[in-house]
Amino acid sequence: MARSIDYGNLMHRAMRGLIQTVLGDVAAHGLPGTHHFFITFDTTVEGVEMADWLRTRYPGEMTIVIQHWFDNLTVSNEGFTITLNFGDNPEPMVIPFDAVRTFVDPSVEFGLRFETHEDTGEDEDDEDPEDDPPPQDAQIVRLDKFRKQ
Repeated sequence: MARSIDYGNLMHRAMRGLIQTVLGDVAAHGLPGTHHFFITFDTTVEGVEMADWLRTRYPGEMTIVIQHWFDNLTVSNEGFTITLNFGDNPEPMVIPFDAVRTFVDPSVEFGLRFETHEDTGEDEDDEDPEDDPPPQDAQIVRLDKFRKQ
């Protein structure tokens, strides 16, 4: 069987490591300057913990903002926990890095987007592994939608 380098997954691990490092620094030292983050995540991924009313309101995907008020930010190899304020109602959340779909810091026009390819249902043993697209692509996210008009 031919061996190939899985650049897609390697890039995902590197990008998640970057997010882990950035959030770990913020947990230890706070947000520097005008930095703030928009983090979109898949609420259906195993390990995501959030209040039932938030899960009902965001059944598939949710974007959180880490900026003015947040508390209890802790970062592990698997993900992060944070308490955010929703209408004067502090809510703790657990977000695995595998659930993160976008990470954007509009203060410096930096962004990452993680894309996953859905399983096609075909038998993988019948396919040539060199022709398979990587299971996940890593891309830079366009920041236009986060810019103030």
